[in-house]
Amino acid sequence: MGVKSNQSQSANLLNYTNVYRCPVCRHGEISNLSLMDAFACNFCNHIFSADLEQQVIQMADSQLALKWRWNGRSWQGVRGDGVELTWGYWLAGIVFVLLPTAIVSLSAYLFPPLPGSRLSWLPVIWVLLTFLSHLCCLIWLIIEYYQFPVFRYFRVLTGRFLTRFQFQRSNS
Repeated sequence: MGVKSNQSQSANLLNYTNVYRCPVCRHGEISNLSLMDAFACNFCNHIFSADLEQQVIQMADSQLALKWRWNGRSWQGVRGDGVELTWGYWLAGIVFVLLPTAIVSLSAYLFPPLPGSRLSWLPVIWVLLTFLSHLCCLIWLIIEYYQFPVFRYFRVLTGRFLTRFQFQRSNS
């Protein structure tokens, strides 16, 4: 009985022979790169170096020290030695979005257009565009930080939708 539990425990350990779900995109699978002590994802193409003793992988193709620990069933994020998104970064991001929006809103409030003029709607649209453009910049920076493959993800989703639509169409 001791040998069997030891075998099942070793089957759950991180090793180069098994295939695991990618911790970055959560869609692809990571497997061993031939002739290397590293893993690669078949979907997002990220490369991971592994520390089998610690049961940790680290993203090797990034400047950031993004790490994940294998617990036998799933990945858990590990605090790395690199730059992390702390509360200061989140506060700066919120200020980056809200401060320009507040400035444009204040100017629209202090200098309103003449009532009944042809462009009386412009300040409201300008405030919305300011907010949305700064929010899009912030989202883009977060996507670049985590290097999430957005376009591939949407391509897979549309491919799944089209195959499901074609399957339903062929059955009816």
